[in-house]
Amino acid sequence: MTPRAEYPRPHFDRSHTWTSLNGDWDFRADTEPDWNRTITVPFAWETPASGIEAHWLPVAWYRRQVTVPPAWAGQRVVLHFGAVHHEATVWVNDVEVVTHRGGYTPFEADITDALREGAQEVVVRVSAPPDKREIAHGKQRSIPRDDFDGVCFTPSSGIWQSVWLEARPATHLTALRLRPSEGLDAIEVEAGVAGPAQAVLRLTLRGTGTTVEIPTPGASGDAIADDAEAESSPGAGRVVRAVLPVAEPRVWCPEDPHLYHVDATLTSADGTDDVAAYTGLRRIEVIGEDLHLNGRRLFVRGVLDQGYWPRTGITAPDDAALRHDLELAAAAGYNLVRKHLKLEDPRFVHHADVLGMLVWAEPAATGRFSAESVTAFEEQIAPMVERDGNSPAIVIWGLYNEEWGLDWDIPGDPAKQQAAARAYDLLKALDPTRPAVDNSGWTHVRTDLLDWHYYDESAASWGRTVAALLDGEQDEFPVRLGPDHVVRKKLAGVPAQPLRGLPNLNSEYGGGFTSVERAWHLRWQTQELRRHDRLAGYVYTELYDIEHESAGLLDFERRAKDLAGVDPAHVNATTTLVLDVVPVAPGRDLLTGTREVTVPVRVSHHGGERVGGHLHTAWTPVFGPAPGTPGARGPWIEAKPFLLGAPADVRAELPAGWTSGRLHIALVSGGAVIARSAVDVDTRTDPVIGDDPHA
Repeated sequence: MTPRAEYPRPHFDRSHTWTSLNGDWDFRADTEPDWNRTITVPFAWETPASGIEAHWLPVAWYRRQVTVPPAWAGQRVVLHFGAVHHEATVWVNDVEVVTHRGGYTPFEADITDALREGAQEVVVRVSAPPDKREIAHGKQRSIPRDDFDGVCFTPSSGIWQSVWLEARPATHLTALRLRPSEGLDAIEVEAGVAGPAQAVLRLTLRGTGTTVEIPTPGASGDAIADDAEAESSPGAGRVVRAVLPVAEPRVWCPEDPHLYHVDATLTSADGTDDVAAYTGLRRIEVIGEDLHLNGRRLFVRGVLDQGYWPRTGITAPDDAALRHDLELAAAAGYNLVRKHLKLEDPRFVHHADVLGMLVWAEPAATGRFSAESVTAFEEQIAPMVERDGNSPAIVIWGLYNEEWGLDWDIPGDPAKQQAAARAYDLLKALDPTRPAVDNSGWTHVRTDLLDWHYYDESAASWGRTVAALLDGEQDEFPVRLGPDHVVRKKLAGVPAQPLRGLPNLNSEYGGGFTSVERAWHLRWQTQELRRHDRLAGYVYTELYDIEHESAGLLDFERRAKDLAGVDPAHVNATTTLVLDVVPVAPGRDLLTGTREVTVPVRVSHHGGERVGGHLHTAWTPVFGPAPGTPGARGPWIEAKPFLLGAPADVRAELPAGWTSGRLHIALVSGGAVIARSAVDVDTRTDPVIGDDPHA
């Protein structure tokens, strides 16, 4: 059975004429004279799934016999690699056909002229240097180590995305870029054409109920259609532009992820090339301090996803695993996934498009600052936008992260400031339609979103710092860069970077060393973020554990963890409850000398209409999950969209004989529970070991 047998490139689909080369390849280390091992492609050679499990191997070779389908006779045969870490040189029948640098970006080679009768031999040499600090490597561990080694994982070297062959005419489509029109009533098409044919070329576009036929440059005497234009760019192929109107537009959004498919047929003297692509009618924009999706305010409820699996490294074990991670995020109440420091397999973005999950996409990080590392980082930007730009799900582009690859020193070095600004400019020149973040976390130089990463183990200081940041009282916050090294990081890395008038996002947070502690921090820290109307969203760290990093809501196998009765879906719901409580410790949120408690409760609502309902209360033991029924009816409460509601006091009394318990509070509207929260009450007010009532 061929691993990862699905067609690998859904946004530029030539699957009517392809064959997968995944599966068994001959393998040898550079120091080995014989092809004495077999590796399973597309799994990195460190992984069990590869069958090799070789670590810190700097150079290795792949070999495979390939048969070209007879039906492809007369066409050009192209060899594709989804991604190979880090540098690959490819030979076909002893003819070098391509060299590529960059472990996360796709590449191809027209191998037609190297083919011979019968079987073809493909050989790939891969260099994966242990010292990765000046190359794009994301979260892969390096020797010597990165400054951020403590949050890095096992390297994933070699061929880690699919390999395949395609056939196409000599004159063919090189790109099919689809973007929604400003009015969300048409699809703007930009098709790239390359090849020797200069006459009798015609591009036919079908989709949205419309067919457009366009003579391309070189089609002598033909007129250009009213809704299309074409232009030549010597040395860089040709570009054809057209507009496909949509009669009854249906916008793409998380609630209705409707997709429009476009089929392109290029006809020339060299034959016919057919490519399919798709997009959605979706507009993401920054308006003042808010994000808007299709003209409606968007609050980001995001989660970090780093794209690692237990036995397969940075390659998903199968296509279903990519979809499953998105479904797990949605089940936890999130509407966005931040794919962290990794250009993920393009089928991940495809599944997000289909499921309606928003995506924050970003390239892999480098590890130190140098001219070489800046170049390596920037080389990812254009391929990222070209490969994934059609996706309606991607609503934010990220770039640098926490000054990684910039030596944690943007404020102290103009060259590093310029590197961050240049990356932003490169990205925005390619795609001005999406907001971009120059350096996620702090010290922004040029950005569309003012995001910050703040971790704190104290619920009290967490709440104070978040309030000070969002109220504008302070523009810096503490960041622990080592066990005994805490610095104050500024939101702005240069004086010219504005600190007002841009959307604010907390794009990394979380705390606790056990799953019970992490669930406690998830509940209370998220409610403090929801307390502030100025905030445009958040991204929680993280969806699942990875190797030594136990920060996930799920374990590495994507199994449920003990969250002490906390349901992330309640925490991340469109409508949530905000309790005016500063919690003391897990299991002892509220200390009281009596069995009677009063809890002020507010509503945070990010829907389209005002909500209102009665608060209900019910008791369970501490750490108990929400009961099936909402319990006793209490006061009425309401809130307008994106405005924290006024408090209503909930009064309750611990059941007789109980010294502690969990008070569940539910908002019921129209007979349905639309929001839930809880507070653990303890009448034993003497400090318990591990508690810090003064934190």
